[in-house]
Amino acid sequence: MAPTRADTVYAGLRRAIIEQALAPGDKLPEDQIGRSFGVSRTLVRGALSRLQSEGLVHIRANRGAEVARPTLAEATDIFEMRRCLELEATRRLAARAGPDDIARLEAHLAEETASLGVNDTRSIRLAGEFHILLAELAGNQVLLGYVAELVSRCSLILALYGRPHSAECGVREHRDIIEALRRRDGDAAARLMQHHLDDVAGRALLSDPAARPRDLGAILEPYAG
Repeated sequence: MAPTRADTVYAGLRRAIIEQALAPGDKLPEDQIGRSFGVSRTLVRGALSRLQSEGLVHIRANRGAEVARPTLAEATDIFEMRRCLELEATRRLAARAGPDDIARLEAHLAEETASLGVNDTRSIRLAGEFHILLAELAGNQVLLGYVAELVSRCSLILALYGRPHSAECGVREHRDIIEALRRRDGDAAARLMQHHLDDVAGRALLSDPAARPRDLGAILEPYAG
């Protein structure tokens, strides 16, 4: 089924948030988003409601919508649950991984590698999508849904609190996880995933980044096509 116009708005906004083009706290006025995507405010409102249900947008009565700003307490809870669920997904996949599963992970890793130093926003998105793909291959749709939501919310956390880092480290760690999965070594794969997620969580800072001017129309232009 072809995506609807509402789906296009939802997907474009979601991608802009995941790629950290839209930052935590950015205002999301319905009229301006509607102009960017060429749709009605009603469709925008529906997309924003979907994003709110995923924890990516916060809507306040009479004050409009904004990109969610997780607190440090929420960030701690989110990373804790992400560790639990992703370790389970990793062990499940290690027990069932076949050549096709490994091939899909390697193809994704090749995309991550190709983006290094070329497209930072794409690198951010691909890094998260690796974890979502791993959960998908683990074969439990409920687990996949929770992992996908938590990975997306972690992107917000890193945009708000994360210290600068090299994406090359993440790519190397993903490669090591794939190698453990290829051997069907669940303990090693889970241990590597634990270390990887600890590194991701450890990049959190205790202060917000400096505020900077935000041009919503310019930000959304690449996502409205």
